[in-house]
Parts: sequence; C-alpha cells; structure tokens
Amino acid sequence: MIDHTGIIASNFNKSKAFYSTALAAIGYGLLAEFPASITGHVDVAGFGEPPKPDFWVSKGTPNNPPIHVAFRVATRSLVDAFYKTAIAAGGRDNGAPGLRPHYHPNYYGAFVLDPDGHNIEAVCHSPE
Repeated sequence: MIDHTGIIASNFNKSKAFYSTALAAIGYGLLAEFPASITGHVDVAGFGEPPKPDFWVSKGTPNNPPIHVAFRVATRSLVDAFYKTAIAAGGRDNGAPGLRPHYHPNYYGAFVLDPDGHNIEAVCHSPE
C-alpha cells in the first residue's frame, strides 16, 4: 500500500498555488509546509485530506520524464470538478473527463498537465 508520493517542481510557489487550487476540488488541502532550513534539503508542501498529507510537492529540478499521479475520487462529478478547476488554475488539457472503457467499463477519468508537464489525473471507478 502506498503511503505517500510526490513530484518535484521547477517553480515551487507556482506549483504550490496550482495544486492548492486544483486539488481543493477533490477535498485535498495544503496540510503541511516545510522550508529547506527544516528539511535540510528543499522546500516541500504536503497536500491531502486531514490529518495527513499524502501528496508532496518539492522544489528542485522536475522529474524527467514527467510522472503520472492519479487521485481516486468517489464520484464522476468530482472528476469533472477537478478538471474544470485544474484548467482554470493554469493546467493544460491532457484528456477531458470521460469514460475510458479500454481500462474497464466504469473507468471515468480526466487528465491535466501541471506547470512542469506532470500528468495529473482524477479517476472514479464507480458507475454513475
């Protein structure tokens, strides 16, 4: 079972703002933030549902190639809300909300590229 994951961002403040807005649509918030003086390495911001962050954004040279992170949500309307909010926050379309039946009949997802090109997805596996 995965406990947490994250991405590395070229512009920490821009990415922190993007994720603060985009992930709010699915109930995620900025739960922790530590400067390099605390981590001994880089600035980091942790997002998740209270009480524990499970998605971290770190300042540095972005992952290359960019990575894919999918957030599981309970309803298709949350997938739609994520996509709309992420695009409004500066994300780039990488797959509008819709069924992806080649994965399975109820796979409903949306894909957005973050400021560094990471493929961020919201997905619902439940029927409508």
